Amino acid sequence: MFLPMKSSPEQPQISKESRKMKKIRTSFNTSSVIALLALTVGCATTSSTQNKESMLVASGFKVITPKTAAQQQKLQQLPPGHMAMINRNGRTYYIFPDAAHNQAYVGGPHEYQAYQQLRAANNIANENLETAEMYQDAAMQWGAWGGWGAGWGPMGMGVGVGRFR
Repeated sequence: MFLPMKSSPEQPQISKESRKMKKIRTSFNTSSVIALLALTVGCATTSSTQNKESMLVASGFKVITPKTAAQQQKLQQLPPGHMAMINRNGRTYYIFPDAAHNQAYVGGPHEYQAYQQLRAANNIANENLETAEMYQDAAMQWGAWGGWGAGWGPMGMGVGVGRFR
């Protein structure tokens, strides 16, 4: 025998409070996710730029800080995050601007070639790491699962699948 529940005056109050808490919790979670995404993107951009800058210095590029307003204006005009090639007095210079730190990395053809080689070596190292991680996953003994069931034996010739006699 079931008795119908009587509604009490406290029940709507609890419901209102739980709705408020749910809204607060949802808004807190949303703001937390947004803050975490912003932090992640900021760190990824910073590490990528720092990696380029460290490779440039390792390749022999010199760090130049503009001293005049005209130099500062030229630095601001360079495409950010991209190497610029400039010919001046018959010589070729490669410039990587870092306007955020008010400096530029300047090198000649030899430094640029060393930078390109360092970038290629770095890309190969990253590819090797990814390949090693893939092989590590493959070596996790997936066969311990017992295979994929009947019919998936060697060459697809398991039980119930047309066999050749």
